[in-house]
Amino acid sequence: MKKVLVTGGTGLVGKALETVIKEEQPSDEEWFFAGSKDADLTNLAATQALFDKVQPTHVIHLAAMVGGLFHNMNNNLDFLRNNLLINDNVLQTAHVKGCTKVVSCLSTCIFPDKTSYPIDETMVHNGPPHASNYGYSYAKRLIDIQNHAYHDKYGHLYTSVIPCNIFGPHDNYKPEVSHVIPGMIHRMHKLRAEQPEIDESDKIFTVYGSGKPLRQFIYSLDLAKLMIWVLRSYDSVEPIVLSVDEASEVTIYEVAEAIAKAFNFKGKLVCDTSKADGQYKKTASNAKLRSLLPDFQFSDFRQAIDASVSWYVDNYELARN
Repeated sequence: MKKVLVTGGTGLVGKALETVIKEEQPSDEEWFFAGSKDADLTNLAATQALFDKVQPTHVIHLAAMVGGLFHNMNNNLDFLRNNLLINDNVLQTAHVKGCTKVVSCLSTCIFPDKTSYPIDETMVHNGPPHASNYGYSYAKRLIDIQNHAYHDKYGHLYTSVIPCNIFGPHDNYKPEVSHVIPGMIHRMHKLRAEQPEIDESDKIFTVYGSGKPLRQFIYSLDLAKLMIWVLRSYDSVEPIVLSVDEASEVTIYEVAEAIAKAFNFKGKLVCDTSKADGQYKKTASNAKLRSLLPDFQFSDFRQAIDASVSWYVDNYELARN
């Protein structure tokens, strides 16, 4: 019997994993979804106590200090130190407790700022990351280094996945830390509810930046299915990019349009070019994934946006606002 511990198990990806596992009901696996209430993973003793309680054979390591562009820019030291602590505590405790496999979650935002596109798994360490989030990026890159070191010394199968931008139900909608999609969903919901005396066709929704940057977005339930496949079937220490196809890239403005359509918003979308755009693009190649799973079907982006907006509207009181 596999016992799978999911750290960060109450967040966006953790909740998606829980949804997929509840549907699958695997008979040979027990899953435990740990949130920050279960353990402070920056504390080694608390991390060990969690592993003692769950006694996992496998770990999906999602826990991290995360945030959007503006939060990262002001807190690089905290992002660096807290993520270094969390990652070392989880990986070393997994080693001490004899876990068979650990799958950690990295991000496409950790790649070098100056690079050629599309980016792939071999390019993670080819230069410094974007200056806005170097603390988070270096801490995440070191997971890959540490995975290789555990493999070199002990033969462990600790590996990592690199998803593109993730969205879906149970996201973090808090304005100061949210990523682009949950941030827009939260703001559009608020705009529609405010000043009901104003006709909605006269309301203006602000898109931060030029609206031109390109991004690949993966629906959290698609990512969950792929991560479960990695846990069960991907047997390499080398990281693997879990991303939609390059042709599925959308502009930030197109994201705003899809969210407006999901809300049936009647007003105007206006770009505020005084706000930072971040990187223009971060196109990732999923060629490695496609070579191993050629037939995987990703959810339609606009349908997934519709589902994400519906979840938010229905669960507004429960959502992380």
